[in-house]
Amino acid sequence: MTTDWFQKWSGYQPEKTAVKVADGSISYTYEEINNSACELSNYFIDELNIRKGDRILILSSFNPEYISLFSVAQKTGIILVPVNYRLSAAEIAYLVKNSDPSLIIYEEQFSDLLKDVNNSFQSGAIKWSELKSRVEKSKNTLQVFKNIPVESDHPCLILYTSGTTGFPKGAIYTHGMMLWNSLNTAIRLRLTSDDTTLMVMPPFHTGGWNVLTTPVLHFGGTIILMPKFDSGRTLQLLESEKISIFMAVPTMVKMMMEENNFTSIDFSKLRYMIVGGEALPVNTIEKWAECGVPIRQGYGLTEAGPNITSLEAEDAIRKRGSIGFPNFYVKTRLVKEDGTDALPDESGELWISGPVVTPGYWRNKEATRKAFSEEWFKTGDILKSDTDGYLYVVDRIKNMFISGGENVYPAEVERRILEHDLVSEAAVIGVPDKKWGEVGKAYIVVRENCNLSEEEINAFCKDGLAKFKVPKFFIFLHELPKNDTGKIDRKQLSIYE
Repeated sequence: MTTDWFQKWSGYQPEKTAVKVADGSISYTYEEINNSACELSNYFIDELNIRKGDRILILSSFNPEYISLFSVAQKTGIILVPVNYRLSAAEIAYLVKNSDPSLIIYEEQFSDLLKDVNNSFQSGAIKWSELKSRVEKSKNTLQVFKNIPVESDHPCLILYTSGTTGFPKGAIYTHGMMLWNSLNTAIRLRLTSDDTTLMVMPPFHTGGWNVLTTPVLHFGGTIILMPKFDSGRTLQLLESEKISIFMAVPTMVKMMMEENNFTSIDFSKLRYMIVGGEALPVNTIEKWAECGVPIRQGYGLTEAGPNITSLEAEDAIRKRGSIGFPNFYVKTRLVKEDGTDALPDESGELWISGPVVTPGYWRNKEATRKAFSEEWFKTGDILKSDTDGYLYVVDRIKNMFISGGENVYPAEVERRILEHDLVSEAAVIGVPDKKWGEVGKAYIVVRENCNLSEEEINAFCKDGLAKFKVPKFFIFLHELPKNDTGKIDRKQLSIYE
């Protein structure tokens, strides 16, 4: 059976701020979150007849009332389904049909996204303003709710993957996964109730919930929510709110570094910054280090963790490009195509086992079956380890292309291109070729006020890569297309010639 975190902390430190909005307009203590969650639990069960295991689909930016809903999930066993408000109405309709919610809670600005769900959704929907009103009215009054027993393997969240191939899959995120992920995080990052973090990731992404939000709340810290990322404002908040730990994706890191006031910000309270998603160029790590901010890189995915590995900040330069070691309660294997374990410096698919791994995908037995080999979850990522045991991401299996019979991993080529002093961003994909089957096509963003020719970057690649890995085509862009979490959107690259 799981523990009700907010019920516990409301007794230990009732006046401690649990969550607030970056603009200072809203703030809730642990006691206020617990009171509001009790009120909402009674409302959902007694008035709306929602039961343990039923789904509530949520279409909203990361507002503080979201945290009250998370507490409801711990008290009742109701499953939260945060969905991406940047999707189309047709895509939202598919998620509604697949998750089959008993209730939809939506922020008014996203109401048009529900226009296609009327025929597939028979239950009710309430506006976010109504939810907020209930939270505000109840937060200062002692509320009582008799918790419903919730098992550790019971779903807490359904987090839909980006759907780069076929329809999105709903990864089941259990209460047990959340517990063990937060313990892994706290052990490796040394979290305490004194920690304050600024959350700039969206609520429909595991990074928004489980990199720092739920671990910090589990340990009684404070979350500051910024519903929409702004690089300049983020820098100001890191200083003014004395943020002790912060998570960002590489695009955000780069944008903050390009702000005019970057070098004048007081980062003295920031122990380190957590960066995941893609490897950072070494010069970026060095520039943040010059400002007193160590960067810890790591690895995770929606279906496991997401805090699976972590690299100590002092190793950021010495082990450049590494994602470190597996976290405490994680078992890993690197498996070659022949099913044997990879030796140091050999590439293999990362397999993961442990209490932080999903039990599968919501109402998708076939996808679940394909994802597992007995106890092991197959990540689809190719990694290798060095002789010291440090792990390195080579690439996604699906990104690999074959040129002249040789496997080419775009991430390896991209790392070489990014080593050029004039390159800001790079992405490589495989394209058809009559002679070689496939060849590389590189998309490059050059640093501001700099010039780089195709001949120069081609020579640079040839100097550091095997001939078959050197891209045949080089396309220069002002910026690379990004998805909702700031990662490069490879599907969109093909439109650029």
